[in-house]
Amino acid sequence: MIDKTHQLSVRQQSQLIQINRSTLYYKPKEISSTDLSLMRLIDEIHLDYPFMGSRMIRGMLQRQGHQIGRRKVRRLMRLMGIHALYPKPNTSKPNLAHRIFPYLLKNMVIDHSNQVWCTDITYIPMAKGFVYLCAIIDWHSRKVLAHRVSISMETDFCIDALQEAIVKYGCPEVFNTDQGSQFTSEAFLNELKLRNIRISMDGKGR
Repeated sequence: MIDKTHQLSVRQQSQLIQINRSTLYYKPKEISSTDLSLMRLIDEIHLDYPFMGSRMIRGMLQRQGHQIGRRKVRRLMRLMGIHALYPKPNTSKPNLAHRIFPYLLKNMVIDHSNQVWCTDITYIPMAKGFVYLCAIIDWHSRKVLAHRVSISMETDFCIDALQEAIVKYGCPEVFNTDQGSQFTSEAFLNELKLRNIRISMDGKGR
């Protein structure tokens, strides 16, 4: 498009074809070897759990010992052109009247199954609307332990998924959630407290 050996200057050629001259000198930023390694890991997690968004993928990577924030995970996912299989509405609306627990996973070494479980809610588009999916996941094995689908955001289907996972696999030491009203509700928290499961909650924006 631009011939640097032409008798017309680059500026004149740019004006003739109506493009910004700075575009001609732009060089894409090279991707570091560290980012390439992270992108491979993100791709593996996404293939295993396509419903996971940047928050849960960030948690998986941190559990594997990678110091990475959610913002960087989002950037790498955009660069790779991947996103959670099911787009998410705001499924994590907090209830200000509910108790919020501290985040316990920072610097925690997670090295065995049933040490830490987590949960997330996504939604599945349907021909006439959508349904909500609640999944219970073991952070060490990355295995989906149980899941439930519901047409509403009531707490019951989250409790059902939790109970199914406990029946199948026993109790975890720690259960991590976001601050969504389903997980801060007394009914859900009681399921954990009655079994002496330590409760961990993501902070806002985590």
